[in-house]
Amino acid sequence: MFTFFKSKDKNSSKKKVSKYDIKTPEEIELIKNSCKLVSLTIAEVKKHLKPGVSTLALDKIAEEFIRDNGGRPAFKDYSPDDDHLPFPGTLCTSVNSQVVHGIPNEEVILKDGDIISIDCGVERDGYFGDSAYTFAVGEISPDVLRLLHITKESLMIGIQKAVHGGRIGDISYAIQRHIEMHGYSVVKELVGHGVGKELHEEPEVPNYGKKGQGAKLEAGMVIAIEPMINMGGAEVYKAKDGWTIVASDGKLSAHFEQTIAIRKNQAPESLTSFDVIDDII
Repeated sequence: MFTFFKSKDKNSSKKKVSKYDIKTPEEIELIKNSCKLVSLTIAEVKKHLKPGVSTLALDKIAEEFIRDNGGRPAFKDYSPDDDHLPFPGTLCTSVNSQVVHGIPNEEVILKDGDIISIDCGVERDGYFGDSAYTFAVGEISPDVLRLLHITKESLMIGIQKAVHGGRIGDISYAIQRHIEMHGYSVVKELVGHGVGKELHEEPEVPNYGKKGQGAKLEAGMVIAIEPMINMGGAEVYKAKDGWTIVASDGKLSAHFEQTIAIRKNQAPESLTSFDVIDDII
């Protein structure tokens, strides 16, 4: 998914999210419809993931699938501000040490042992969905498989903390603690976000922080939680293309994301379930 660069002091804010960000049940259903298409698109891309395939070929598969199913690629031509050229792809395809926002390219050919983050956004009926999944290409080593497993696991742990009455910092702390206890690094410049009528809404959802801090979580909020985790150090840089974020030490990075709805007196609901993706052998 596309994420904002975040100022360092926002996670400690006690600011309460505005009621504008609380979705009605009808709005959540519309967001869920977009999210289902996101999950199905990533699953469709997974079918074609193999050594020798270009990231541009995967992007074309995704765009055709989204449009054939009544959606619009949310990332294509997206620009968060005047400092960014419009993003040219349907997917963010981030390979190996690329953390997020990798631009699909016919010259980037996947090879055995690579990992690739497929990040996809869809707009349908005026509402957005957003998700990401990091895949192995062919056979990968046990230590790389462990990075993917722990990153995905940290997302699920973070989702469990997305409950009515809690705080954003509860999610952030849970992710950071799980990642760092396994020896990996949390990318701190990039964050999750609210989702709804816009691809990016408040509040920001960092992957590090302190329990009990940040925006208050309320039933009806819809947020994208997305750990971006480096095997080495946490430092990153932006490539010359103006979009791709890369681990500074050149070590591998993994990225998993789900859009979830916060419910009152219920567990958080995943709107971009990984089930349809994981079911594909």
